[in-house]
Amino acid sequence: MRRLWLLFAQTVTVVLALYFVYAAVAPERRLPVHAQQMGSAERPAVMLEAGPARPPQPAYGSYRSAAARAMPAVVNILTSKITRRNKHPLLRDPFFKKFFGDRDRDGEPEEEESSLGSGVIVSAEGYILTNNHVVEAADEIEVVLADGRKSPAKVVGTDPETDLAVIKIGLDKLPVIVLGQSEQAQVGDVVLAIGNPFGVGQTVTMGIISALGRNNLHINHFENFIQTDAAINFGNSGGALVDANGNLLGINAAIYSQTGGSVGIGFAIPVSTAKSVMESIIKSGHVVRGWIGVETQEITPEMADSFGLKRQSGAIIAGVVRNGPADRAGMKPGDILLTVDGKTVADTNEMLNIIALLKPGASAKMTVLRKSRETTLDIVVGKRPVSTAKP
Repeated sequence: MRRLWLLFAQTVTVVLALYFVYAAVAPERRLPVHAQQMGSAERPAVMLEAGPARPPQPAYGSYRSAAARAMPAVVNILTSKITRRNKHPLLRDPFFKKFFGDRDRDGEPEEEESSLGSGVIVSAEGYILTNNHVVEAADEIEVVLADGRKSPAKVVGTDPETDLAVIKIGLDKLPVIVLGQSEQAQVGDVVLAIGNPFGVGQTVTMGIISALGRNNLHINHFENFIQTDAAINFGNSGGALVDANGNLLGINAAIYSQTGGSVGIGFAIPVSTAKSVMESIIKSGHVVRGWIGVETQEITPEMADSFGLKRQSGAIIAGVVRNGPADRAGMKPGDILLTVDGKTVADTNEMLNIIALLKPGASAKMTVLRKSRETTLDIVVGKRPVSTAKP
């Protein structure tokens, strides 16, 4: 028995000796679990060596895909114009001119005024949508793409009544933005504003749609603005307002501010309006709108009571242009316009927009309320005179 125990002890001793020799020769395999968990300063852990590193995934709530999709199609627009100035303020004084006459303008020094804005590439042919006030009266226009390319641009046409303009460049392989559906936008939807504020370079700001159909702001003649709290500043004009997928919802046009900086109230022209204006400008160089020749007034609660109206919708005809389309059809001051071709007129702004969409030369049925009785008039729509004056 003692002999068997001695043999067992010798065997165990030999096995342990062989293990320690092996461990001394290959120390990295001595504690495999510990080595994988803690790593080593001299050799990385096995876990870190396995396979290539994955690219970082966007954080939850990131809009990097929308921004990356829209940003290449948003451009910077640099404009310049030459102005003349008198050498002395007396040369502009009417009393001075009365006795000495106008001086030769060729002798007046010239100044170059520069301005900046943004635009959106909407066609592979080089058409760019922007604001009219960005390119208005410019002698030279230069477009700078997001990829660094530059190109002179020419004005295809402008529409001061919506403050939209179309310009064109001659570069190829242009990135084109995808037009969204502004009619389906809702208050609370996330939007991104892309442009070149203060000339610092292309910038993206994020916010939500704060309101839809904003009008009576006295910014343009035709107003149907998307309001947003995405930061819009000087230089953003003409840039893109896009949805969470990077599709164009509107053209950034104006801000409400008492200081000149963004206070979270910005306005964009819906892409539905911009598309209609753009197509008309490209086709004919200008926008053709319907017109019937009337002056209107909003219906107030007090007026509704005095007229005995059961509703406050409609537009009061305050004046009729002599021998205009409405006058020839028998419309009179005091009539209340209720419908145009079956479309209900809610207020004067909606009436203006509905009639503007009518084709000049076409006949339209309009229902008016006259002395508590509804009357239908057939009016041959005229062509709206072009107005360049601000509202």
